[in-house]
Amino acid sequence: MTRHWPEYAIEAACLGLFMISACVFVTLLEHPLSPARAALADPTLRRVLVGVAMGLTAIGLIYSPWGQQSGAHMNPSLTLTYLRLGKIAPADALAYVLAQFVGGLSGVLVARVVLGSAVADAAVNYAATLPGPRGPSPPSWASSSSPSA
Repeated sequence: MTRHWPEYAIEAACLGLFMISACVFVTLLEHPLSPARAALADPTLRRVLVGVAMGLTAIGLIYSPWGQQSGAHMNPSLTLTYLRLGKIAPADALAYVLAQFVGGLSGVLVARVVLGSAVADAAVNYAATLPGPRGPSPPSWASSSSPSA
């Protein structure tokens, strides 16, 4: 386990950078006082732009030298999948997951320091992904649309 500490640290740093990026882009595009939000009135367009920004952030981190060295899991679910597939040892999976949580939390804390209370605004909510006002929608295939008799 101690042999892989650089990879654990890289995972923490990568997820921290990802969360900083998420907080910056969501604050820029969703905060009520942001000029970008005023210029882009369509909420769907703003969501698309956040998605593109996060996708490009992930690609940059995955293909970076750090991402190449660590395996760029950056998500506990992927780490647990690697564990299940036997690609990493249980002790390594635990260390990766702990590092990922520390990195993600650290990234959000850094964003809070840099962006101040703007990142805590209800419209930004620390870039948390939540269901819409009507709650989570079931997938279309799960609806009970049986033919009427």
